[in-house]
Amino acid sequence: MTSRRSFIRILPVAASLVLGARSAVSAELPMLDSKDPQAVAFGYVVEAGNADKAKFTKYVAGQMCANCQLYQGTQGSTSGPCPIFPGKQVVAKGWCSAYVKKV
Repeated sequence: MTSRRSFIRILPVAASLVLGARSAVSAELPMLDSKDPQAVAFGYVVEAGNADKAKFTKYVAGQMCANCQLYQGTQGSTSGPCPIFPGKQVVAKGWCSAYVKKV
């Protein structure tokens, strides 16, 4: 049986391994193709400035995946996962109509 003291010593190591594994998994995810049917439905573009402003009137200059509440990449990363496109990574400078300003 593990004592509480042993458990407390092991906990930080275990937590860092879990977080490290999560980072490694997201680095292995394929990039979202802007021609993917779901990407097209959400108006996803690799460069936010190229968003179809006529079709997606919600777009405002300065919005991009990196400052979206849904973006799960680390700060300063060039890409990261997004729950809107499960199993794929989006470009930090990209944009889609699911954008929600990060608070």
